Amino acid sequence: MHLIAYLHIALTTRLTELRRDGERGDSPVPTAVIIAGLVTVAMAVTALALTKANSWMNAIPDGGSKP
Repeated sequence: MHLIAYLHIALTTRLTELRRDGERGDSPVPTAVIIAGLVTVAMAVTALALTKANSWMNAIPDGGSKP
């Protein structure tokens, strides 16, 4: 019974300390969402550049090599 009372008091004390500390920084969730959005945009830009480069390279004539 003493262990349960000790754990209850320790948990209550820790929760009180956490509530008192108002500035604990930003949550990692918004940061992860921003990073995922930036990665998505970077992949889209890369795919667009690759598509444009391939179409530009395919438009170049061969030059007709002579045997």
